[in-house]
Amino acid sequence: MIGFLKGKVEYIFIDYCLLNVGGVGYRVFVSNNTRAVLKQGQEAMLFTHLSVREDAMQLYGFSNQEEYTLFQLLIAINGIGPKVAMGIIGAITPDGLAQAIQNKSVKALTALPGIGKKSAERMILELKDKLTFSGKDDDTQHVGGLFGEGQVGDDVISEASAALMSLGYSQGEVNTAFQSMGKIDPEADVQQVIKLALKQLSRG
Repeated sequence: MIGFLKGKVEYIFIDYCLLNVGGVGYRVFVSNNTRAVLKQGQEAMLFTHLSVREDAMQLYGFSNQEEYTLFQLLIAINGIGPKVAMGIIGAITPDGLAQAIQNKSVKALTALPGIGKKSAERMILELKDKLTFSGKDDDTQHVGGLFGEGQVGDDVISEASAALMSLGYSQGEVNTAFQSMGKIDPEADVQQVIKLALKQLSRG
């Protein structure tokens, strides 16, 4: 119904923003990645999805077409609603999700917020032919690919990344922190990785 909204960002909250479009304030729920690029007082354009339920109508917004398309694919899977889809998008990049699905990594997928084993298996089954891993070596890649062979596992990194992003850090900030950490003990658990990353993030 509403393809996109373009207007001034009046306020930014933890999981949504208020976008002033022609004097009307739209509450648009956004992912961590989209929130990170929004600037209060500046104009922004968000691709939007209108979720209609019996008790509510909610707008979800995305700063780029890639995230919007991924959101549409996720909510088409049985058991994954808009809020869970937003949590997934905020915890892993589209390229990283494609990599996990191509590798059939149930462990990596269940580390994502709101995803259990059955949902992970459905994601692999339904998205294996719809998502392509580009293998790009840049700062938007999946955090599980930021470490070399023989280091801490992707499932630990994915879970640590999701936890850090739930604290409000963006995907880019988390990736940069992991890259700055250098070599990590392969036996390190999630809590240890989070503590090391937080030290890097506190340095700004």
